Amino acid sequence: MIFRRLVMRLAVPAAMSLAFVAAPAVVTAADEAPSAAAQPSRERARMNQRVFDSVWSEVRTQYYDPLLHGIDWNAARRTYRPQALAAPDDRALYLVLDQMLNLLDDDHAGAASPAVARRQDAQRTRRAAIGVTLRPDPEHPGDYRIESVRRGSPAEAAGVAEGWRLDIAQGGWSPEQDVIAGRTLNLTFVDDAEDRHVLSVTPAILEPQPAFVADRSRPGVVVLRVDGFDAGLGRWMGAELANLPPETGVVLDLRGNPGGRLMEADAVLSCFLPRDQVWATRTLRSGRQVDLSTGGGCGDLDQPVPNEVAVLVDSDSRSAAELTPAALQEARRAVVIGERTAGAVLISQDTRLPDGGRLTLSRSDFVTSGGVRLEKRGVTPDVEASLSREDRREGRDPALDTAIRSLSRETVLAGPDRSL
Repeated sequence: MIFRRLVMRLAVPAAMSLAFVAAPAVVTAADEAPSAAAQPSRERARMNQRVFDSVWSEVRTQYYDPLLHGIDWNAARRTYRPQALAAPDDRALYLVLDQMLNLLDDDHAGAASPAVARRQDAQRTRRAAIGVTLRPDPEHPGDYRIESVRRGSPAEAAGVAEGWRLDIAQGGWSPEQDVIAGRTLNLTFVDDAEDRHVLSVTPAILEPQPAFVADRSRPGVVVLRVDGFDAGLGRWMGAELANLPPETGVVLDLRGNPGGRLMEADAVLSCFLPRDQVWATRTLRSGRQVDLSTGGGCGDLDQPVPNEVAVLVDSDSRSAAELTPAALQEARRAVVIGERTAGAVLISQDTRLPDGGRLTLSRSDFVTSGGVRLEKRGVTPDVEASLSREDRREGRDPALDTAIRSLSRETVLAGPDRSL
């Protein structure tokens, strides 16, 4: 029996971390099908069939658009099912599944192998990891870019650098496989100059990094860094905002945030907007529309705080990390600083697959209270600011500096044509 998670999410397949997995990896239709020379065992083929049929049927019956954007889903089954049944391992199977799901042109639609799903489930726990965050490389289908390297991790000790490409074909290991503490991985990386680096990285047990962090090191401002809309965010934010002097500015840093739980997005908005204020409309597969309004949930706070607010976003802010700044921006409650967001804003739901993998699929469409459909569009910041790879290496954060400057009373009250 397929186990279906009932928690609605505003999350997308995006970056995956080998210390912490943010979402399923996404591959493109250019990825090659499994080699005909590698024949799966009979048991493998049977499981491949069960997994493929589960994914295909779920899309046909549950996807938010019953017309599937005009795609002939029966033709997709005829094309991809033989390839899936012939897959000799998880990597080959999930490449085929994602090729089919990519026909939907939906960043939320993705399949995670059992190993990736296990890392997702252990995201905030103490576990074996090498300490990098990976993102699929569109220029080299099947490979991954190193988005970040955790300080003090095995990856940093081995010399892995941010921005390098992990060459899967040369490494013999892929993220569809588990990592085991003490079992060395021999990995091949390619740097910006196309030079190859063959490194041995030995996974170690790493402590989890917190999903939410409050930085009070700067006078007159508190920076609330949120890496994901995980369970407990509303309670945490309410505690951080409680008894905050009204003259203290709040920076809500959602850069690189892939989204998360719908109820936590509502809780965050309840920290700054009046109760029962409509902030979005959800459209179900049936066409029925449901307004979403703030319902409280910001910890023990019984009313929103009056403090000035700036929200930091970038091109990797997705789903709930887009709806939140959009709602605050439309309500003229916050100034949005940074880069245009990813434009990946649909309500998704996870389904457990027969082999322990996971399907993430969009179940509802979404528009803001102002009628704006953010999917494929994103949130346009009030003030543009960015953080380069060189800035990170040098310990600078000009985007955060811009957000803090924006919290002056004159700037926040200047209206929609703000400039710094």
